Amino acid sequence: MSEIPQLLVHETGDNVGVVVIEGLEANTDMLVCITHDNSTFRLTVSEAVPIGHKVALQDLKAGDTATKYGEDIGKITADVKKGAHLHTHNCKTKRW
Repeated sequence: MSEIPQLLVHETGDNVGVVVIEGLEANTDMLVCITHDNSTFRLTVSEAVPIGHKVALQDLKAGDTATKYGEDIGKITADVKKGAHLHTHNCKTKRW
């Protein structure tokens, strides 16, 4: 049986991925799948992250753009390390 991905990334240029399992714990070595081309890589998550929430795929600085689905989904409001939880505490939509 093959390993099931814990994080999905939609496009190769995205800098965030989405947690797709319940109970993701800190320091988990995740299998990440890029759905655009079905390629995979590994990433260690630095903290527990709920299902449906995002994880940074690289270090992001305040002012950077969060990219998901190949699209701008918001502005980084506080520095985020690779493997960290990305949510409303460190990312804000640019819609309002």
